[in-house]
Amino acid sequence: MAGDDRAVVKTYVPTEQKSRWSEHADELDMSQSEYLRTMVQAGRRGFLDDHEEGCSGDATPGGSDLEDRVLESVSEGAVVSWDELVAELSGDFEDRLDDAVQSLVEGGEIRHDPRQGGYVRREDR
Repeated sequence: MAGDDRAVVKTYVPTEQKSRWSEHADELDMSQSEYLRTMVQAGRRGFLDDHEEGCSGDATPGGSDLEDRVLESVSEGAVVSWDELVAELSGDFEDRLDDAVQSLVEGGEIRHDPRQGGYVRREDR
């Protein structure tokens, strides 16, 4: 997408789902629009190669949330190593992954199997 070329996308979801999305967007300090764009793009990874569509993959056209986070992590006049940046930015992902895994365990979608050394989908689903 280039410049100000934008289109409205409208959908209807159950009220409870919208509430969960809104709460999660607030936790991530994102607008609902930014949250939905980000989640849709994340969900599409693995299904389509965005470069085939001519899409940058950024959640926000003309910008990158990751670039903004890098700038926030690097203060003026300071030197931040690659390893420090990775540690700073991956911590958030690990927290989100932990929340997602806990939610799936609590929802009965997956379980931890110590014999296999990891998580598996529930067979009764």
